[in-house]
Amino acid sequence: MPKLFDIKFPGECKTLPEGFWSAVDVWIKKPHVVNKRLCGIKETESKDVGREALLFLLDDPELTPDVLAFITSTVSPAQTHEKENPWSSSVRTVIPKVNSYGTNLQKEVILKDFGRQLVTFLPFEEDSEGQVSLKRGNIYQFQLLHQDCEEWVLELHVLAADAWFSDGVAYPKLPWLSTDLLPKLVRWATECKTSEFKSTLSLLPVEKYSVMYQQLKEKYKAMVKIWPEVTDPEKFVYEDVAIATYLIVLWAEERAEKSLTAKQSFVDLGCGNGLLVHILANEGHPGKGIDVRKRKIWDMYGPQTLLEENAITPSERFLFPGTDWLIGNHSDELTPWIPVIAARSSYSCRYFVLPCCFFDFYAKYQRCQCKKSQYKEYIDFIAEVSQVSGFNTEEDCLRIPSTKRVCLVGKSRSYRLSDEAEAEQRRARYIQSHQTTSGATAHRSGIPNDKDTDGTPDSSWGAGFQPRDRVEAVRNCAALPRDFVDGVVLQVANVLLGMSEEDGGTSSTDWNRGGQRKGEEDCHLFKPKYLK
Repeated sequence: MPKLFDIKFPGECKTLPEGFWSAVDVWIKKPHVVNKRLCGIKETESKDVGREALLFLLDDPELTPDVLAFITSTVSPAQTHEKENPWSSSVRTVIPKVNSYGTNLQKEVILKDFGRQLVTFLPFEEDSEGQVSLKRGNIYQFQLLHQDCEEWVLELHVLAADAWFSDGVAYPKLPWLSTDLLPKLVRWATECKTSEFKSTLSLLPVEKYSVMYQQLKEKYKAMVKIWPEVTDPEKFVYEDVAIATYLIVLWAEERAEKSLTAKQSFVDLGCGNGLLVHILANEGHPGKGIDVRKRKIWDMYGPQTLLEENAITPSERFLFPGTDWLIGNHSDELTPWIPVIAARSSYSCRYFVLPCCFFDFYAKYQRCQCKKSQYKEYIDFIAEVSQVSGFNTEEDCLRIPSTKRVCLVGKSRSYRLSDEAEAEQRRARYIQSHQTTSGATAHRSGIPNDKDTDGTPDSSWGAGFQPRDRVEAVRNCAALPRDFVDGVVLQVANVLLGMSEEDGGTSSTDWNRGGQRKGEEDCHLFKPKYLK
């Protein structure tokens, strides 16, 4: 067996051998977590295969003997016949973030040998006509061994190291497999953690997401250079590009499933900077965004991007019967209301919500359990709201530069249209129970937008709800120009670094640690107009 590298597990590792297969599955199903040039993979269902199936898979008389010997090394024919189909086989298609392979697909046959704790990867390329060519030089294995019944070792085997081809994308470098991936497999196998949430993009075809994301990223990357807000442009632009990509692919799949031609309409509740609305509208989806406070960037989008400054309060005034989808992207106090508003807007209205800050219907969300993380508990709460509102609720995880990445999607109802009255009673009882729990009083909020035009007593079913203030409270230096803040920091830093030992500075000759000053001592450094 041509062993290339091995690494020992920590002593008394109790997660093996099960942890080994958990770690292998991370590499098989989520290679993008370690190879950042990949978007993901598409994998076929696994099936048990025998030696005959391997001969068919290899389908090359010149390559078959040594490849087959590599796969079955140390296994006698008698052993393979003990079990008719000793391998579990699947095929994964590697999906790069940036496609440099044209119409050719980069695939791998994956063979799991549970008896020998061995997994083999057989890479091959498939062209547009279905012709395949095996990448013999890139065939490799991971094997878990229990040496002397005491210590566990993970080995990397390579069929032909001298013929190894690497492009850093679908075909990683051999040193990377040895020094980066192998230690990670050991760590994953040792920790054997299970995530509270689903894998990323579990509701979408990853290959379609990857193509669409690269297109939108290229199309809207200029927004980073002209961003007028004080927030981090790269984070917000690429996060909204990723969310827009998710929705566009999700909606395209929905149109294909339902044989629809018209693109879905939407309303983004609590749209913030409005970039998500701008992208979706530019990509052909009719819709608008509503937020309590206008942002400076709104004026840059143009008239085709419909943005409305309005305080949204849960009431008859803010129902959207002609809208296909309601969106809540970090919608804060509106988050638990969005499934309710969608359910009451129309039987066909759907929703997408990406929870961030933790709000109940009428106040900050209060934790009820300590066995879950606060974030997981809140996601479960919004999922419960969705289910009570009558939605078949699905959970997914986005690929965005944020720690709050879990979204909930309500694409269909769990009840018939004829049962709408009964479903509404369940919703009303649930909301009322939370109104009592939070201590909210049943009165009109006094905000003009809270009233329906007909003035009926039940037109404001969100009585006690408090939208955020139109004027954002200034915290620290958030409203100051960046160049001004940078200038102040640099000026104070230079003074501290220039202090002598007599001034309170340090006498170290190795490096300049600077000195210490009280804040009020720095006032004279700045012009009076800056000290207002």
